[in-house]
Amino acid sequence: MFRDLLLRCAALTDEQAAALERHYELLCRWNRVLNLTRVERLEEAVERHYCESLFLADWIPDTADLRIADIGSGPGFPGFPVAVVRPRCQVTLIESHQRKAVFLREASRDLHNVRVLAARAEAVVETFDWVISRAVSYADLAKPLKRFGGRIALLSGAEEPPADWGFTWDVQPVPGGKQRFLRIST
Repeated sequence: MFRDLLLRCAALTDEQAAALERHYELLCRWNRVLNLTRVERLEEAVERHYCESLFLADWIPDTADLRIADIGSGPGFPGFPVAVVRPRCQVTLIESHQRKAVFLREASRDLHNVRVLAARAEAVVETFDWVISRAVSYADLAKPLKRFGGRIALLSGAEEPPADWGFTWDVQPVPGGKQRFLRIST
């Protein structure tokens, strides 16, 4: 059922669909103990977590050694699906909550292109080609975005990022999302 719903929103290889299905199954098991996500209905989980993340991934080129940071990755969104469909890119999942970081390490152990940093984004001193994020407040994103460099892709609600960030945005409505947008720096 998961795979059928997933394939309605994205064209995936069998291997990619299987990796995302394994992630979902692990997420469901761990969520009983750790409260990784409030979204528990299968249909909503596929739409909000996986399809939105895959929509974002469509905007990122699959270029060798492209470095991507997912700020506030939580249970791996959008970074985990991005890593699955962009295997030539190097994806760093940044998550300050230690338990979530442990989950991310377990979930991504078979993905060669994923690294998990259990730290606050402000403490990370690297730069990246792309910074992605979903459901992280603009206040928490402000400092790392300016320092990390590169392009930015944010999955957000109707509220626009602060104008004083100095970015212009290409805004794309998320398919099937009510008041959900992908904002890409230009």
